[in-house]
Amino acid sequence: MSYIGKTPTLGNFVKLDALTASATASYTMQVDSVNFSPESVNHMLVSLNGVIQSPTTSYTISGSTITFASALTSSDSIDFIMVYGNVLDIGTPSDATVTNAKTNFVSTSSAAGLQIKGDGTTDGTLQLNCSQNSHGIKLKSPPHSASASYTLTFPNDDGTSGQALTTDGSGVLTWATAGGTAGTESFLLTGGGSNQTISGANAWTHITCLNTEKFDVGNNCASDTFTAPTTGKYLLCATVAIANCSGSYLKMRINTSNHNHEFHGNGTQGNEGGGTGELTRTLSIVTDMDASDTAKLEIYSDVTSVVVQASDNTYFSGCRIA
Repeated sequence: MSYIGKTPTLGNFVKLDALTASATASYTMQVDSVNFSPESVNHMLVSLNGVIQSPTTSYTISGSTITFASALTSSDSIDFIMVYGNVLDIGTPSDATVTNAKTNFVSTSSAAGLQIKGDGTTDGTLQLNCSQNSHGIKLKSPPHSASASYTLTFPNDDGTSGQALTTDGSGVLTWATAGGTAGTESFLLTGGGSNQTISGANAWTHITCLNTEKFDVGNNCASDTFTAPTTGKYLLCATVAIANCSGSYLKMRINTSNHNHEFHGNGTQGNEGGGTGELTRTLSIVTDMDASDTAKLEIYSDVTSVVVQASDNTYFSGCRIA
């Protein structure tokens, strides 16, 4: 076809290593002492005794072997063999010639945009060099024996100071307190504002008057509920101050999700102070929690109109201990 301007030049132009003729018709073609297999005879220019040879007629090729139509002798001269690459194939690019614009890797729903392959012995490795390309760090695949195939999905943002990446067990990464160090995931909620009246009887009721955050390291509390940021063992403590406790029994628990544990403080609570005074009960537990498990403080009464005091005497606290 016609072009406006200079005709594009395509092909990997290679001059093969010199060959010395002898009493045979077949010779092994090499480049830098490595066997070389041209695409076809029609991509080659062969000169023998100063005469350009006709492809397929004067010579044929099979892999890296060129075979002349008849055996040569030591007095013959194979002047040169040139290979001009494949049709619309640039061959092997020269060093430092592939620009960012050319490396436009596209991922699909079934294939990655870029694969770093192993060589049969060494696992696939991606190296990130320093500015001078004198050293760098490597990201390496698990070994073949692990049969590992998984995807790591990074968070939507870069997190905050002191956080580290954690996984949900399915490869989805989120930011959490760095290292999940015991004691760094802690909170203390106390009562604030209006008292809470428990209107229902014979049912567990979530205490929702814990409106004051004394501290919440990691911002893991919301709506009077603690959400575990990492998997571990947690120490959870609570005290409930109750007025109008004239029921036949009253109990409290710290309810954690996913484990279906119920923790009862001091068992059955009877009347105290003539049934009209304040009753204070305390509970502490150590429980296993997975990341994203929740914990909340609840009470149970067989009568209505039990009042939870919204003061510092009612609190819910905890921290990860292991």
